[in-house]
Amino acid sequence: MPRLVSDGVPVEYEEGDSIADALVRSGQPPAWGGTLCLAGDCGNCVSSVNGTAWIRTCQTAPRPGMTVQRHPKVGAPSMLTPVLGSGSHADVAMIRRHVDAVVIGHGMSGRAAADALRAEGRQVEIVEANEGNEAVAIYAGPLVVVRTREGMCTLHAHSVIVATGSAELQPVVSGNTLGGIVTVGAAAHLRARGIDLGTSVGVGPLAPNAVAGELVRFDGEGGRIIAVVVRTTDGTEHSHPCDTAVIGLGTSPRDVLSRSNSDPAVTVVGDAAAPHALPVCPTSGVICPCSKTSIEDLDGVWARGFRETELVKRSSLAGTGTCQGAACLPHVRAYVAEHSGAPAQPFTARPAARQITLGEAMAGQYLDAWRRTPLHNEHLKLGAQMDRFGGWWRPWNYGDHVAEYWAVREGVSIGDVSTLGKMILTGPDSVELLERLYPTTVADVKPGRSRYVLLLNERGHLIDDGMIVRETDTRFVLSFTSGGATNAEMWIRDWAETWGLDVRLMDRTAALGAINVTGPLGAQLLQRLGVAEPPKFLQHRHGIVAGVPCHIMRLSFTGEASWELHHPANRSVELWQALMDAGRDLGIKPHGLQALFGLRLEKGHVIVGMDTELDTTPRRIDHDWAVKMGKPFFVGQEALRRTESLPDRRRLVALTMDGTAPVEGTPIFINGEVSGHLTTSFTSPLLGQAVMLGWLKSNWSPEFMPETVTIDGRIATITSAPFYDREGQRARA
Repeated sequence: MPRLVSDGVPVEYEEGDSIADALVRSGQPPAWGGTLCLAGDCGNCVSSVNGTAWIRTCQTAPRPGMTVQRHPKVGAPSMLTPVLGSGSHADVAMIRRHVDAVVIGHGMSGRAAADALRAEGRQVEIVEANEGNEAVAIYAGPLVVVRTREGMCTLHAHSVIVATGSAELQPVVSGNTLGGIVTVGAAAHLRARGIDLGTSVGVGPLAPNAVAGELVRFDGEGGRIIAVVVRTTDGTEHSHPCDTAVIGLGTSPRDVLSRSNSDPAVTVVGDAAAPHALPVCPTSGVICPCSKTSIEDLDGVWARGFRETELVKRSSLAGTGTCQGAACLPHVRAYVAEHSGAPAQPFTARPAARQITLGEAMAGQYLDAWRRTPLHNEHLKLGAQMDRFGGWWRPWNYGDHVAEYWAVREGVSIGDVSTLGKMILTGPDSVELLERLYPTTVADVKPGRSRYVLLLNERGHLIDDGMIVRETDTRFVLSFTSGGATNAEMWIRDWAETWGLDVRLMDRTAALGAINVTGPLGAQLLQRLGVAEPPKFLQHRHGIVAGVPCHIMRLSFTGEASWELHHPANRSVELWQALMDAGRDLGIKPHGLQALFGLRLEKGHVIVGMDTELDTTPRRIDHDWAVKMGKPFFVGQEALRRTESLPDRRRLVALTMDGTAPVEGTPIFINGEVSGHLTTSFTSPLLGQAVMLGWLKSNWSPEFMPETVTIDGRIATITSAPFYDREGQRARA
């Protein structure tokens, strides 16, 4: 007989069994207890199957060697999915079909609805979970999403009929989390599978041979039920020993699918649409088996003032589990109605009605979360080793980062900087907005000039840096780091709206490519391509480069003369190839991030998010020169003013060391104790030593800065940046 493995124990199963059938036959409940409906309505049989959590074992067929792991009694299961080939949903097929009509449910009302549609000449698609096709969501359109044995299927239909029937009510009393409690339908199913339920006791008006009296509690031992306790009309309690309690308390609409959709083309029929009387208000027990919410939890949120069904749901988590209230909603409504004295409406359901994996949700879709610049394929053609940085795929090197380094320092090189945030700000209040946002002065930046700026939050902590490029009195181009660009528009727009300023902002990060031309021969290269007089340091202007309209900005991150060419992204390849062709006799080479990081480190330039931390202030990175505390106001000013007189034991310092550079992140020791760590390091081909930036956080004081520290067992000297061209003559050449 074939076997699966449950919690490390082999379990035999028979042909036609579900996983839950096999587990119950073996004496092991599918989860740790609770009422079994075996109809997919509750979360009391969910387990991790082959490493994927939240699988309804009552609707899943076993396979030889399948592994089943019950979810933890406390807390959530692991959400890590297994690797491809081990049963995961990491590569799920997507089937897309257009159909006339969809009927969800193949019970009596579903069959009747399908027959009526066929009589009208309509083509009907039946979706039935027990036949391996489970409707997990209905969206406007209408669009029905179905989980099938072959993968996920989307049915685009003209009309949808929901005939999902009704679900059996589960008991909410003390002891209702014990094993051995089943609904009437589950009991009939198990007996039909030849599974012995032992001594059983029926409870409720719909249970066969039910004991007389109102259900009070379940008594148990070792996690399983041993007796049902009822109270008769005379007020006395009676205990009925049993192995299994068969519950027949009534039904409620199986309406999670219909409650999650309001498309007029979706119709609900049969028991799914019928009104059902609410059960008696529960007074004890676990009301929501998915979230383990108890009646005591509901009493607590009610006492705190959460007295509307949606608020009770959110504050207690009842109804937020895998069944979305299919088991608990009738009892939650009964509780709210009893305590408020008014009818309680169902809370909102949202698709998907069934818990699906991220792989199933992404079926048929491919999303590379890391963006690619317009020059991505050009980098690959040049043999680039690509890496991910700041949310983008970028060239790390082109095979020899040292050769790329020397091309910048001695000749000419180009780099892809399309990833930089690029925004246009216009409007009569643009200067006022920028003066408030940035800690430096802006009004004195003349058209045609640019300025380096820091961006601070309200706590005075550095969140980004970039350039302000002024084109006219009221029009500016703002640049941001690659990693900060996605947040920049939100940040600026929110402040503009908060202050009620008249400005307009356009994010052009994706629309514009950008290529950095850098090196002593950079001006000569641009002149060959039509730029007779390249802009001087921190100047900018619009021009034509190799036939491509460009905004030419004279900046420098590498420490050499550099010009950023911002241009339409659809012409990036054309411009890149023209630059490469025109510079061949100059020894032009493209440079990647590995060379760029070393070049900028020699100049002491900080990379936000790499050399900075969440609470980095300008003072801690020696950037007080970029902050004008005499301004009337800027974001973060009050925080800086409040802390400027306080001692600060955290500093980003520059260091040098003989030999090769240690790995970034290496601890820094002072007097044998860890005092900080390296943020960036580089073995400088020009200087012949390691240059580094690192944080000192302890074992020093502003009055006593040690001359040397120990890194990687070697002596490093604390110095000042930049390490190269301290006067900045080469960048201004």
